[in-house]
Amino acid sequence: MTLSPAPRPASLTLWQRPAYWWRTFGRPPRLMGLDVARGLAILGMVGAHIGGVGDLVIFDASSWAGIVHGRPSILFAVLAGVSIALMTGRTQRPSVDALPRIRLQLVGRGAVIFLIGLFLELLHSPVAVILTLYGLLYVVAIPFLRWRIRSLLLLAGALAVFGPAVLASLQALMLVPTGPGLGLTLYGMYPLTVWATLMFAGLALGRMPLGRARVQAGFLVSGVLLAVAGGVLGAWGYSSASQFGGVSEPSGITTTWEDYGERLASLDPWSMVIGAITAGAPHSAGTAEIIGSGGFAIVIIGACLLISGPLRWVLLPLAALGSMPLTAYTAHVISIVVVGSPGGFPVDPAFWGATTVALLIGATAWSMFVGRGPLERLTGAAAQAMAGRSH
Repeated sequence: MTLSPAPRPASLTLWQRPAYWWRTFGRPPRLMGLDVARGLAILGMVGAHIGGVGDLVIFDASSWAGIVHGRPSILFAVLAGVSIALMTGRTQRPSVDALPRIRLQLVGRGAVIFLIGLFLELLHSPVAVILTLYGLLYVVAIPFLRWRIRSLLLLAGALAVFGPAVLASLQALMLVPTGPGLGLTLYGMYPLTVWATLMFAGLALGRMPLGRARVQAGFLVSGVLLAVAGGVLGAWGYSSASQFGGVSEPSGITTTWEDYGERLASLDPWSMVIGAITAGAPHSAGTAEIIGSGGFAIVIIGACLLISGPLRWVLLPLAALGSMPLTAYTAHVISIVVVGSPGGFPVDPAFWGATTVALLIGATAWSMFVGRGPLERLTGAAAQAMAGRSH
């Protein structure tokens, strides 16, 4: 899901590898700050699943751990777009001649991630596994690989502003449709309009010169502005909710146009559209959430890029974890299945802490002695196999 670490010299013995790793891991051209941000996203998702923390209240310091609800997965989606940009040319858009190979590589990666997500769902995990949707994002990105930064940002902005309202309107007009395809892409836990928006934003960010301090500081400023704007929009929606009333879903089967009209009126489409725009709660898939949490993700990326240089030694374990996010996420979900019980799993800050320590130690040791994460190797091999290995 990210660029491969630089290969270590084959002549190194097992005991020489740690010293070499400490000296070289995360050095340019690799952007260690992105690994740190991925590591934070993984630990945040772990906390959302098993941390047992309450909702975030800005002016209540005791609730700040609630920041893990919803935001880490959004950060991960933005970083997925950044990774796609890095894999397809960094600041340079891929050439027309290279596109067929790159497209096949993305299909190969996306297919493996999708299948890993299906495997985790087969385990009856209580976690709402997001990997199937992430696998689709690699395919969704293909037509947009040569778009300019400005075009990608305009596309992301348009989807953020209009996407939730359009989905809410369709839901009202179609009388709350259901189906496996709709659940996976539009009206499920992870609507494609939301996550594609974040992926497009990340793709635009990844096309920028991420190593420059001015760009990193720009991420901080723009991210804060977006986070504030999303928070204000969400607060306005919360305070105005009583004006629009609740939304009740209709029951029964529509057989006549008169029946259809009555059921449509019972949905109150205006309330649904306004709610979709102003929804800012975690996983609400509203415009306010996309803008606010998307801005938060950009702030985290900018901050991690800025501090990864001076704090490299301190952040190495977190960067090691972020260099193998697919492996870490999968190990976390499997650990929940193993430790939990049918119909539930342990929700305890202590379990969150233990999982965090285990992931950091395990990822650091694996990166130090072996290198690339096992599932990252698998996705890389699938990408090469799909595109055909170069001679």
